[in-house]
Amino acid sequence: MIERNIGKDVTKTLARGKAAIIIGARQIGKSTLLEHLFAGRNDVLWLNGDDFDVRQMFENITSTRLRAIIGDNKVVVIDEAQRIADAGLKLKLITDQMKDVQLVATGSSSFQLTSMINESLAGRKRELRMFPLSFGEMVAHTNFLEEMRMLPHRMIYGYYPEVVTHIGEERDILKELVDSYLYKDVLELDSIKKSDKIMRLLQSLSLQIGSQVSYNEIGQMVGLDSKTVEKYIDILEKCFVIFRLPSYARNMRNELKASRKVFFYDMGIRNAVIGNYTPLELRNPSEIGEMWENFVIAERLKRNVMSGSNAKMYFWRTQQQSEIDLIEDNMGRLDAFEFKWNPKAKARNPKPFLDAYEGSTFNVISPSNIEVFVG
Repeated sequence: MIERNIGKDVTKTLARGKAAIIIGARQIGKSTLLEHLFAGRNDVLWLNGDDFDVRQMFENITSTRLRAIIGDNKVVVIDEAQRIADAGLKLKLITDQMKDVQLVATGSSSFQLTSMINESLAGRKRELRMFPLSFGEMVAHTNFLEEMRMLPHRMIYGYYPEVVTHIGEERDILKELVDSYLYKDVLELDSIKKSDKIMRLLQSLSLQIGSQVSYNEIGQMVGLDSKTVEKYIDILEKCFVIFRLPSYARNMRNELKASRKVFFYDMGIRNAVIGNYTPLELRNPSEIGEMWENFVIAERLKRNVMSGSNAKMYFWRTQQQSEIDLIEDNMGRLDAFEFKWNPKAKARNPKPFLDAYEGSTFNVISPSNIEVFVG
């Protein structure tokens, strides 16, 4: 099994007597991780919120009934807990009434699960983010040279565990992920029925990675008003399909202050949405540059979350088209990054930014130094 960095955090959380709440997209290995952590134990109760009988069991549950169900088990794992009505109160019942039981809950929708548990389990839980596999995790599993050789492959097929472990079956697996799992939680939120519009929206976003996104323009392309586009993007973000990068603005009048870019957490999902698995070597340089930007920013996001970094991520652009791909604000220290697939490519002049923000740093990230950025 590929070792997941989050496993240590789950173990520490439980050792401190807190409930571990693991949130992340479907099929990224949450259940596999827990099966590995609790392997060989016969005192673990496994429940799945996707199962109708489990949801029904929890409908009018009492502490007495819950104690009878849990029995002598010392660990209770509830997968897809957001599917259980009033999940926060049900989980609170376990943490309140059964002090000797360790609780782990997983969810694939941060909006649903977090909103249910934040108040009910305040101070009694730790929320942990889980992602598809990372560059760093794969380096630890194989070695740096092997992962560098696989880099063009990862930029096409991504890092979902089943994709990584089934070489030659990537397209079929990604199709199944997109068709069966990608929209499972999305379409349940807000009773969304326009699945064709969601697909067209995602396809539009897939073709705009690395570019500023206009909700009005996207709405015109997919047949939705701008407010609905924004709502759907927000839901897709809360279901861990995409994430937004806002613009950074503080010192200059001509900085763009309300812009945003949209990136995919996983490049395999991005390419599957538009059905384009063309090898990297056959794509035009501008598209490769956009894909590299998405890939590296997503990997940096994983790295920051897993390391406990408080850095906030932005992009920067002025009305005169001066631009920097990524700005990290780490407790007031600004680090600027430009991304180039070709190590020999010339980076944009960062002088306007460095002049405006004295003391900031600037680095160009290419495959030749990726390990210092996402390691």
